[in-house]
Amino acid sequence: MPYPDRMGMAIIKQIIASRMTRDGLVETGIKGVRLFRATEAVPCAPAVYEPCVIAIVSGNKETVLDGQRHVYDNARYLCCPMSLPVEAGTPDASPETPLLGVYVALDPALMRELSIAMEAVQGHVAATQGSARGIRLARWDDGFLDALLRVVQLGDSATDIAVLGDARLRELYYAILKGEAGGFARRAFGPGNAIARSIAHVSSNLDQSVSIDDLAARAGMSRAAFHRRFKEATTLSPIQFVKSMRLNNAAMKIAAGMTVAEAAHEVGYVSASQFSREFKRLYGRSPRQWSAGMMPSSNPLQPG
Repeated sequence: MPYPDRMGMAIIKQIIASRMTRDGLVETGIKGVRLFRATEAVPCAPAVYEPCVIAIVSGNKETVLDGQRHVYDNARYLCCPMSLPVEAGTPDASPETPLLGVYVALDPALMRELSIAMEAVQGHVAATQGSARGIRLARWDDGFLDALLRVVQLGDSATDIAVLGDARLRELYYAILKGEAGGFARRAFGPGNAIARSIAHVSSNLDQSVSIDDLAARAGMSRAAFHRRFKEATTLSPIQFVKSMRLNNAAMKIAAGMTVAEAAHEVGYVSASQFSREFKRLYGRSPRQWSAGMMPSSNPLQPG
């Protein structure tokens, strides 16, 4: 695969630097596309990634899923095609080596539409090679770089965004599906992916009681087959996934200033003692210790 033209990446970097005067995330006006900057090191902390691609043009970023570290920079972008409980941080960011990049939320309906169209022409996607599960790092290629640049270059013109935004976003999605992580993403967004539907259901109903038997039935699988397929896709068992999603969401809410009791209630915990016990088991600190050690919005790169 040819290495992409670095000039295009330099232009994206220049655009981000010119638009951002402080750390954090800013909207571009194009649905789901945000620019980000960090000049301060942030250790990995609980987060929840919704379906997304994260492209770095300066510095590096770290994401941890089930103990496996994924460090990526301007050589590879991150593709996360399903909601996942992770830890994420910017351990090397500084004023001298700022982190600059683009966050692209992936619309499941559009990704599914494009995946179906591609499979209609190319046939079904072959089985994944290697051990990538849940998250995949993919090398930048010319198609991805060109499509990302064309999206970012729309700038602040409301007219350009209104007329060209949807088309250029579609082009970017297509470049992702054609790229190194394309097969991985197409399997996740394909119409037959019952595991992805189960994950979407859990993510949308964290405050509700979740039965693994019910999830397996929704997927049309036996409990044993569902457990195996789920872990193959996410690295986590269904029970681990549900618990981590709830606790990560609660940790993010607490870090943003919500009280411990409110955060526990919002992610479906009825028993405060059970919440505290499971929180401490996962993070090594009680919720109150966590709250005391966190500043509101301490991780500016966690998409809301």
